[in-house]
Amino acid sequence: MSGTSRVLLALALGALIGLGLAWMDPDIATRVADVVHPFGRLWLNALQMTVVPLVLALVVVGVSTAADAASSGRIARNAILVFIALLALAAVFTAIAAPALLSLLPHDPGLAVALGGGASETAALPAPAGWSQWVTGIVPSNAVEAAASGAMLPLVVFALFFGFALTRIEAPRRALMVEFFQALADAMIMIVRWVLWAAPVGVFALILTVTARAGLSMLSALGIYIALQCLLYLTVTVAMVLVAVVWGGESIRRFAAAIAPAQVVAASTQSSLASLPAMLEVANDRLRYPRQISGLVLPMAVTLFRITSPVQYLSAAAFIAWAYGIDLGVAQLAAGCALAVVISLGSVGLPGQVSYMATNLPVAQAMGLPVAPLGLLLAVDTIPDVFATLGNVTADLAATSIVARTARGDAVPPGARNES
Repeated sequence: MSGTSRVLLALALGALIGLGLAWMDPDIATRVADVVHPFGRLWLNALQMTVVPLVLALVVVGVSTAADAASSGRIARNAILVFIALLALAAVFTAIAAPALLSLLPHDPGLAVALGGGASETAALPAPAGWSQWVTGIVPSNAVEAAASGAMLPLVVFALFFGFALTRIEAPRRALMVEFFQALADAMIMIVRWVLWAAPVGVFALILTVTARAGLSMLSALGIYIALQCLLYLTVTVAMVLVAVVWGGESIRRFAAAIAPAQVVAASTQSSLASLPAMLEVANDRLRYPRQISGLVLPMAVTLFRITSPVQYLSAAAFIAWAYGIDLGVAQLAAGCALAVVISLGSVGLPGQVSYMATNLPVAQAMGLPVAPLGLLLAVDTIPDVFATLGNVTADLAATSIVARTARGDAVPPGARNES
């Protein structure tokens, strides 16, 4: 049985037992939840302990990788700029759309108490920082203190400065430092793999606790989360087609028809890497982009660019805020957007479950949100994954269309290209 199947089985079993206990005797259900909850929290703590060194290492290595790619020529530099611009657009869209959509739905106050282990975690959360305080806190006065306190945005800013500084020192010394941070990231990923081996136990404890306390409300909330992610992924997929029309100079009918085979492969494999041959065939033979452009941009996209990453991070954070009844301020959303873009560039190569916890945890922490629900969201994340891969592959081809148009100085008005 695969790891995903074990986690889903634990989720279903824990939900059934929790609901059964709540139906038979709420008092017994509460006592059982009190006993089981520490095991779920222990599992989350084990995941959380790797976040600071892992994020620091990923950002430093990601900056080095992007710098190496950009130094290979103008096409590569244009591609990276396109990737960053599209990731930023996706982040801002999600920061606006996810809270707005969730605000239309009824909220159960009992969810916060159930997720917090019997007492609402919102009481322990710091008050949202004002705009002035947020701006001055972006650059840390003490990087070690930022790491110790889990202040993710200042830590990432320091990592960016450090990573860019490495690109300016002698190549042998830079290679030595990058190798060190890559080894650090690999070690943290190994620890996360070990902790995820116990994911069925952690997920079982978490879902039993919340269903015993909140009943069907939690299952309904998880259904809302799945629907929210699927809707946002599909919206971004359609938006990427429009991006190819507006900035790539494509005809909407021609582009949508041409990329269909790659989208079919993406939906069936749920892997952008496995879809790369199909994307190359689409770009070269159907869209007729220059092979030197598609042969460079598409592998770079698979390595550095995943448009649905900021969508996932920010929609998960918005869901947690909704579940706890927290109103997200502009400063919190801005911090989440900035961190989502940076982290997504450095985490594309991570395995699925490792990537989920290593990237969603720092974004939620940077926005001042509880991280307890992430263990449950991890368990159901595989369901909308097919839509995520569909969006990623569509975005890869849309980005290629922009770079191809830029490279040949195409001044044709959007949509005016010959459809033959």
